[in-house]
Amino acid sequence: MDSKKYTIKDVAVLAGVSTGTVDRVLHKRGKVSHKALEKVSQVLKELDFKPNPIARSLKNNKVYKIAVLLPDSTIDPFWAPARKGIKSATEEFKVFGVLVEEFLYNPLEKRSFIKKSQEALSSNTDVILMAPIFQKESIKIYQLCKERKVLLALFNNNIDSIEGEFFIGQDLVQCGRIGAGLIDKMVQKKDKIAIVHINKEPHMQLKENGFKNYFLEKGLNENRVISHSFSTSIERDFSKDLSSFVNSNEDLKAIFVTNSKSYLMVRELEKHTFKCIMVGFDLIDENIKYLEAGKIDFLIHQKPRRQAYLGIGYLAEFFLFGKKLPSEKLLPIDIITSENIKYHIK
Repeated sequence: MDSKKYTIKDVAVLAGVSTGTVDRVLHKRGKVSHKALEKVSQVLKELDFKPNPIARSLKNNKVYKIAVLLPDSTIDPFWAPARKGIKSATEEFKVFGVLVEEFLYNPLEKRSFIKKSQEALSSNTDVILMAPIFQKESIKIYQLCKERKVLLALFNNNIDSIEGEFFIGQDLVQCGRIGAGLIDKMVQKKDKIAIVHINKEPHMQLKENGFKNYFLEKGLNENRVISHSFSTSIERDFSKDLSSFVNSNEDLKAIFVTNSKSYLMVRELEKHTFKCIMVGFDLIDENIKYLEAGKIDFLIHQKPRRQAYLGIGYLAEFFLFGKKLPSEKLLPIDIITSENIKYHIK
């Protein structure tokens, strides 16, 4: 056949049936006689006919709703790029009947996460795209989604016990190994190294595991790498705890910070005139400032904007085109220095 784009009406004329009959055959709904089914199927095969899901959704006024459950970027600036990615994808797909609504929670309060997740579930949504900081509570949301037949997709960090759902992000264990590899190239064999968690979340342990495994595979003396967690819930306590940590580890040569809060570590260490190699995560303004000043050596870029944009994009294409969702989409891990930072910020 030629390359003309055929419509349902064309198929109906060639098969000698009504457009309604063609529609029922295409969507496998309603009763169709055996003879009509054979005629329509033959024409569809000859034309290699594929229905346009976008046109169909517009014609039927079908609206697909995506609820995005993520931390409030005014509380944690790491999430500001993610919200930009969501906004960009929302503008791109809304013309096709895909609506996106944000439900922002306080990343320091479980109650806020529970409240906003309940609002998302009650919004008559087709899918929830979630950044799951609180593990136990996220699993409960997953169970509720299954009960209500609402699709659940995760981005930024995954949860092993939530199986069969879509995840987009990075390999966090590999992120830890990359951090270890960078530090390994800058320290002596017996130098002391610290893994620092600030406001520790479950996914940070995966980075620690990768970091430690890297050195263990090299025959590391396990006393060489220490791990410590700090909380910023009370600024005075954070400063006091850090001061005690520094005084107890004056021989420390390198620090690996497992989230976007490297700048807090640098800011406090400056008060103690304590200098060491620093590797952290994410291109937030404060981190970039210290990277350019040479006080952070490397930042591992987790691409929150790209994660959020692709999350919406994959889900939109799933609804509009029937494209299969991958169970996992892992993004490349970029290493950012003061020399290449300008190519990664806009």
